[in-house]
Amino acid sequence: CFFFNDTATTEIYTRSIVGSVRCVQETGINAEYMGFQYIQKMLSIAMKRMVGSQAKVFSRMFSSIRVPLPGIEVHNVEKSMFPTYAETTREEMLKYYREMTLHRRVEITCDEIYKMKEVRGFCHLMDGQEAVTVGLEAGITPNDHIITAYRCHGFLLGRGMTPYALLAEMMGKVTGASKGKGGSMHMTILKNHFYGGNGIVGAQTPLGTGVAFGIKYDGKKECCLTLYGDGAANQGQLAEAANMAKLWNLPCVYICENNLYAMGTSVPRASANPKFYTRLNPTPGVKIDGQNIFAVREAMKAVREWCISGKGPFCMEILTYRYHGHSMSDPGLSYRSREEIAQVRKERDPIEKLKHIMLENKAATEDELKTIEKEVRAIVDEATLKARSDPWPAPEKDLLTDIMCVPEAKAFIRNVEYDKSIFPQSGLTIYKPSPKR
Repeated sequence: CFFFNDTATTEIYTRSIVGSVRCVQETGINAEYMGFQYIQKMLSIAMKRMVGSQAKVFSRMFSSIRVPLPGIEVHNVEKSMFPTYAETTREEMLKYYREMTLHRRVEITCDEIYKMKEVRGFCHLMDGQEAVTVGLEAGITPNDHIITAYRCHGFLLGRGMTPYALLAEMMGKVTGASKGKGGSMHMTILKNHFYGGNGIVGAQTPLGTGVAFGIKYDGKKECCLTLYGDGAANQGQLAEAANMAKLWNLPCVYICENNLYAMGTSVPRASANPKFYTRLNPTPGVKIDGQNIFAVREAMKAVREWCISGKGPFCMEILTYRYHGHSMSDPGLSYRSREEIAQVRKERDPIEKLKHIMLENKAATEDELKTIEKEVRAIVDEATLKARSDPWPAPEKDLLTDIMCVPEAKAFIRNVEYDKSIFPQSGLTIYKPSPKR
């Protein structure tokens, strides 16, 4: 009713929706498909009654756009398993653009507040890899599971975490996702099947395998995305876990985010076999372009279908790139040049790739995309200001909760700032070291 200007067209469109609902109620099986056919028929009638700009806008909103996909490499599986093009719509691409822009804006903000010394501890940023986080999420369902290492902010946002909860946790505030106790690497959303955020290199791979074991044990049509980097690909625990997954045909998708430099060593210097998609042999694998959101999405859809159909695990190598160093303590320039980074930004940036597809297909205008960028920036800025004014965890209350043992009633509690620590008041003599030590 808000979209159409004339009452007759609005009535036709509304009738099509009501008809599809009745179809679902009355027929049950295959009802969604039949309802969709009914909607298509009624919408075609509505379009014939439109004129001028009204019809153009409607057509742009609901018409399908075919996007050719880049080439892939496969191992122990036929290429025909994967599509050569993706079908999308304007609304879908606008959604992806907003999500990818949000992921990048959050990471840029994390960079800024870290340099302002508002973030303590480790911080690993994933800007440059937005097509991976958004594309994988677009290729699975909310019932599927995800576990990854410490470059996890995009996956958190994709699984439902708000920028506010994430940034508050980064600043160590009690309102953060882990009550200010976890920081960048240790955030989870268990109700949404996201299990972290894990700080030990490669340690999440056997855990993801265990999640996949649970899925098969319960007889569910789900899969677990178990992500790791090109550095962790050389871990023995990955090989052991993947071996069990293959023996038991577990619905586990092992995903190597190959951003080329691990913690600061290039792939050719660290890996005798740089074809990570072949490394879990005999588990089948595929290598895809991780800077193209549709390449990631379509490959993920195909692999998910493989896993939930009972064929066992699958290995995906996603070729991507991080603009920041390994962590905020790494400038990222001792093993690569500024020119290389600038070239990737110019030629392979995932957000720019999506923007190009949208503009080329006249699915959006420059002004529309700039509006999205401004809206996203406002959301993140507001979340940052709110988190900044939130309280810290209270030492006497919050530091003794969520732990594995009950401390003594008058134990020494070391706070982040030494002079704010809590010291026993009676009877006990405890060495009080100098703050300089």
